[in-house]
Amino acid sequence: MSTIFKRLATATALTASATLAWADTQGVSDDEIVIGSVNDLSGIFAAVGVPATKGANVVFDRVNAEGGVHGRTIRFVVEDNGYQMPRAMQGYNKLLNRDKVFAMLQSLGTPMNVAGFKLLDPKGIPNVAPLTAARQMLQEPMDNKFTSFSTYFDQSRIGVKYLADQFGSQAVCTMYLPTDFGEEILEGSKAGAEEAGISFAAETTHKPDETDFVGSLSKLKDEGCGIVTMALGVRQAITVVGTAKKMGLEDMKFLGTSASFLTVVAQVPGGVTDGFYAAASWQDLWARADEPVPAAFIEEYKAATGEDPVGFAMLGYSAAEMMVKALDAAGPDLTHESFIAAMESLNYQDELVGNHISYGPDDHQGADTVFVNVVENGAWKLVYEE
Repeated sequence: MSTIFKRLATATALTASATLAWADTQGVSDDEIVIGSVNDLSGIFAAVGVPATKGANVVFDRVNAEGGVHGRTIRFVVEDNGYQMPRAMQGYNKLLNRDKVFAMLQSLGTPMNVAGFKLLDPKGIPNVAPLTAARQMLQEPMDNKFTSFSTYFDQSRIGVKYLADQFGSQAVCTMYLPTDFGEEILEGSKAGAEEAGISFAAETTHKPDETDFVGSLSKLKDEGCGIVTMALGVRQAITVVGTAKKMGLEDMKFLGTSASFLTVVAQVPGGVTDGFYAAASWQDLWARADEPVPAAFIEEYKAATGEDPVGFAMLGYSAAEMMVKALDAAGPDLTHESFIAAMESLNYQDELVGNHISYGPDDHQGADTVFVNVVENGAWKLVYEE
């Protein structure tokens, strides 16, 4: 056989092999890629899940209208977990076994994601940009897991140190849901107290549907808590801050993490949440609404949905853009291996969220910077970054 024919035969064999690989890859066909999400559209974190899903759909609808990625449109299938474990597992089973998803995007809830890994990991299904900042999102095996931002642990740790330095507080306390989500914020709060050279005084645990916090706040007052970190639902965090003001606990500084860094929290009527702090790994959208990239996003989102975007709509949009970047970089012969390699190659400044995103073979956390914000006059104000 001539050299030319040998080269042609080899090239044909390689092409056939690559084509067979993506043809056998779950969730990939000639004209479609199926992406899944187990999110909260009706539970205590619906204020996170609903806008995030809308933001992602704005991107996918635009990309699909332009012909998709390498000729494939993206079908985004979202299952509502209501922040309940049984519903979450039903959602994972449906997406993996009936919809045959290629990857997961923005699944919400620390315990839900951790449980979902037992189904995702054996199939090598990538879990991208989950809506939780828990350290477990990068547990072993880490190959198929990619987070966008800093952890709850670091957010709590850095936020506590900042508040201790600013206000001279001598004791830290934590109010939390007794889940993986709550436990990590508790640990970060204790680490922040230790680094600041102050004491960790007390903790209170709560149920997801709890609404009366007078007793818990009275206990924390008696313990001399100057800083109170929270790992609660969105409405619960608002209720705690409002109740504390009614009780005259003006000296207590309340700190949330990215789970509380929402537009709706800042905009509670009557200034209920003024003075509430949150440490997150992205910057507030509306504080930068006059900048070119946030302004363009706001315009596109409003045109697509007929409503103003809130913070987690921005995160959903950003995560979907990242997914598209990786799918494009993976090339037409899409497999889980080529997608993971593409994710590990991403390195860019995300002007929409205001942080730098980069990955590598040994680094599956996109951004590291933590921004501490406070509510002033119904809006988030950046006061510190590390």
